[in-house]
Amino acid sequence: MKRTLRYACALLAALAAYADAVEIQRWERIPLALPLVVGQERIVFVDQNVRVGVPRNLEGKLRVQSTGGALYLLANEPIEPTRLQLQNMTSGEIMLVDIAATPGQANQPAPEPVKIVAGDNPAARYGQQTSAPKQAATRPTAATTEDGDQEFEEQPAARRETPVPVVLTRYAAQMLYAPLRTVEPVEGIGQVNINRRLDVSTLLPTLPIEASVLGAWRLDGFWVTAVKLRNTSVQQLTLDPRDLMGNFVAATFQHPYLGAQGDASDTSTVYLVTQGRGLAESLLPASVGQIDPKGGRRER
Repeated sequence: MKRTLRYACALLAALAAYADAVEIQRWERIPLALPLVVGQERIVFVDQNVRVGVPRNLEGKLRVQSTGGALYLLANEPIEPTRLQLQNMTSGEIMLVDIAATPGQANQPAPEPVKIVAGDNPAARYGQQTSAPKQAATRPTAATTEDGDQEFEEQPAARRETPVPVVLTRYAAQMLYAPLRTVEPVEGIGQVNINRRLDVSTLLPTLPIEASVLGAWRLDGFWVTAVKLRNTSVQQLTLDPRDLMGNFVAATFQHPYLGAQGDASDTSTVYLVTQGRGLAESLLPASVGQIDPKGGRRER
């Protein structure tokens, strides 16, 4: 019995020592300091699928490996204070980490692992929910009827401080045109796989425009699809949402017009928001594009 107790105490002590050996750093939008020792690998636990942005001047100086929510950093030579960007591939949020590598001393122990966790009081974000968390909002509530039976009713979905179509449109525009470090993360948003060869010729059938799909994102039952528009005529075209053909909740043009073909302004983007379905199910059939609005059939 005593031997078992001694073994248990030794195991608990070892676990406590391991827990103490992991440094906890909280991400609260303040760059995190992460010192390195040349020739000694340091592990960073993020518990997220992240992409690491490494400056070009660190090529050959810093080895970065990522797997299973952990980063493995190894400095091959001294590094001046430099900032790395860790981007969450799901939400788009970017965390900033400041590294610096210095030569190690004789018999110096390897630097302890670091775990990055979310702060206790994160700042309010664009598109943040204003009511109860999702887990509580989607949980059914039970009500007892006169017969003694229970009926389950879904609670209404959590509302957001900004309408979802606006949140999606803004996020899509930032992902396509803004630097990654400026993209405002939105909880629950995710990129949608879409066929880049989707036929969108019926989107603006009355205008000489060539359209192609750029990407799509989804949030709370809404989809936003970014479609590239290119003028194929020699005249400037004014873009009017009333010319769009399809079942859309909202539509936003990146620019109000398209310049003549060959001009720098002959290309733009339209953001199409749909609900309950993607863009493919919201467009008119391709055969409709052959119908001339004046009553004839267009020749292709």
